[in-house]
Amino acid sequence: MDNIKVSVKNMTKKFGDLLVLDDVSFDVRKGEFLCVVGPTGCGKTTFLNCITKLYEPTAGEILIDGEPVNLRKHNVSYIFQEYSTMPWLNVEENIAFGLNIKHRPESEVKQAVDEVIEMVGLQNFRKHYPNQLSASMLQRVVIARAFATKPELLLMDEPFGAVDEITRGQLQTELKRIYEQTGITVLFVTHDISEALKLGTKVLVMDGGRIEQFAEPGELLRNPATELVRELVKKERRTCYLPEEQLSSCEFSGAAVEGTAVV
Repeated sequence: MDNIKVSVKNMTKKFGDLLVLDDVSFDVRKGEFLCVVGPTGCGKTTFLNCITKLYEPTAGEILIDGEPVNLRKHNVSYIFQEYSTMPWLNVEENIAFGLNIKHRPESEVKQAVDEVIEMVGLQNFRKHYPNQLSASMLQRVVIARAFATKPELLLMDEPFGAVDEITRGQLQTELKRIYEQTGITVLFVTHDISEALKLGTKVLVMDGGRIEQFAEPGELLRNPATELVRELVKKERRTCYLPEEQLSSCEFSGAAVEGTAVV
């Protein structure tokens, strides 16, 4: 258990007669990036909300470091689907907000803000206000604010859902780089299987409040456990991640030409 960061044990959640989570159990190891993916209404956001204590499980429990969740004791940051910044505060002040409400020393706040501003590439935007920033920059501010408190666990609920495809790809790359740099434990909810496979060290596929499969991305692609998982990863399984000069060797690329030698 020493290496287990989050342990979900037989968790069930009902809203009246509506069963949202049905006897869910799994463990997340320290330093893992777990992507929880599934169709709308499968229970993935409800699971995150139980960790943050917005909801109490109807049955079962969630443990952090072997203890019941206690947000005063456990340092947990949450980036919501509808992320927000304070429009009257500049970038530095927005990032420092969580530290300031915890009454951290000024020198500690400054050091933490300096570190994360460099980490997310906002060095030239420190004094800018939210209305002067692009959607990509705003999301970087939100990520920086979450990392500034040095959380032991970061929860993210479809954080890139409101940005365009190009910006989304850029933010995914940045988040993966920051994760690899910090080694923090991340629980990331998404409805996009491509995003889950790109970011996650583990992927949890849910449907109807139940676990369909819990595995590393490569295992999901090689051995989908259910028909739902098979359908989710079908496109990804048919994608050839090759440089352009080698696309002719991929039968699914549309570039293969009969009689052409494989490069």
